[in-house]
Amino acid sequence: MNSLIKHLILCITFLAVSTGVSAEEVNKKDPYQMIKTVADITFKRFANEQAAIQVEPNLLKTIVREELMPYINYQYAAYKVIGSNFKKTNKTERAEFVPAFREYLITSYAQVFTLYNNQKVEFAPPKDFTDERVVSVATSVLEPGRPPIDISFRVRKHKKTGDWKAYDMVAEGISLLDSKQAELSSLIRQKGLSHVTEMLKEKSQKNIEFKQ
Repeated sequence: MNSLIKHLILCITFLAVSTGVSAEEVNKKDPYQMIKTVADITFKRFANEQAAIQVEPNLLKTIVREELMPYINYQYAAYKVIGSNFKKTNKTERAEFVPAFREYLITSYAQVFTLYNNQKVEFAPPKDFTDERVVSVATSVLEPGRPPIDISFRVRKHKKTGDWKAYDMVAEGISLLDSKQAELSSLIRQKGLSHVTEMLKEKSQKNIEFKQ
């Protein structure tokens, strides 16, 4: 994983707030509250299962899969990664790529969870999103002795359900989704979507490890 992607993914692990709510109370109709609530739920579970995680780091994949992924529009993100190659792919190829991309994201996020060290975050005040389809939830990551890192989460509203889901994050002006697209687009163009799908499947099978 290159340093840019690692930095961007690490930023998502900094979202820890104390709202004291359960998963059933996530407000998917409010993008700002959704991000804050999901962060709280995820990090409480991370803390509660820390002993088990140290024994079996792959439990981090379970936490990401169960607590984060329901609120990430991975299909939309996957299609954005395919980008200009979309017309060169078929429905079957795309149907196989989307879950492979999802598992790849899960493994990527889970690995970076091993670097979490109780960093704090401040959320910018919410804005009126009544007539919006896409909003950015702005935050600042705070760590003693270092300048704040500006992070925004792009969240998109579903046309039919009205639910909001995150699909990208931007750290210091750099988009994770754009970086993934740049990383995979040429491979899709040169070797085909099926090849990239198999590559992502292989990457997603990697065990999570705590680095020394």
